Amino acid sequence: QVQLVESGGGLVQAGGSLRLSCATSGRTFSSYLMGWFRQAPGKERDFVTAISRSGGSTDYAESVKGRFTISRDNAKNTVYLQMNNLKPEDTAVYYCAAANRAFISRSQGTYGYWGQGAQVTVSS
Repeated sequence: QVQLVESGGGLVQAGGSLRLSCATSGRTFSSYLMGWFRQAPGKERDFVTAISRSGGSTDYAESVKGRFTISRDNAKNTVYLQMNNLKPEDTAVYYCAAANRAFISRSQGTYGYWGQGAQVTVSS
């Protein structure tokens, strides 16, 4: 069983930055593919980014490529999402997710563990 707890959300002006953290329980963090998804008001939850077990491979949605960076610290059982040059359309609840698999996936169904979500609001 893996428990995920996001932190670092908040309100920021367009062009600003935020860093989300997702702390996990358990001693097998390095066994999990980690991903970030987001759900804007009235919309479906969408893939944002994912990182492989070792951190050597990453994948980004086109809408965030070049602005967001995912990273992980396996010693701290934590995955991060650095968000720069934020836009109002980035406003959403951001969810951290974990999957016990080796290869990166954009599919929500792949991920068996989810955090409670962190609100990110970007004002124009």
